[in-house]
Amino acid sequence: MPLTHRPVDEKDIPVICGFPQSEDELFFLFPKALFPLAPSQLQGAIAQRSDSTVVEFDGEVVAFANFYRWEPGGCCSIGNVIVSQAARGRGVGRYLIEQMIDLAFSKHQAAEVTVSCFNQNVIGLLLYLKLGFQPYAIEERQDKKGNRIALIHMRLPRNVT
Repeated sequence: MPLTHRPVDEKDIPVICGFPQSEDELFFLFPKALFPLAPSQLQGAIAQRSDSTVVEFDGEVVAFANFYRWEPGGCCSIGNVIVSQAARGRGVGRYLIEQMIDLAFSKHQAAEVTVSCFNQNVIGLLLYLKLGFQPYAIEERQDKKGNRIALIHMRLPRNVT
């Protein structure tokens, strides 16, 4: 599957807003947002973040992510990760995260990349482990219904050769 990536464009925002299929999926992507995801909510997040990136397959946007923290020579933290329903299970998430890791290490000269994932997002947790991320902290949070959940923080250090 030939995938490409590029910076997010204004025209991509309504497409990305259609990716979360439920309140739970939106919570994994953007815990503070209200379902359904409105373009203004996503535009607000993009404005406060760095390197908002989309993945395309056959000219169609199928995934999105960005950095909510980016410190030159320090840490880059990946957030707002989502893959469209139609593109899941096809390596799109892996490709997206690999591109974000590359951006962190090449553009920002990051010492490490971090990602945080809720315990219910098993697919995300397993993907991050496969890509070499290791858990380093667990934070108690609450979902939209007030249930106790765990936010698992993971890190990938720059390989020192």
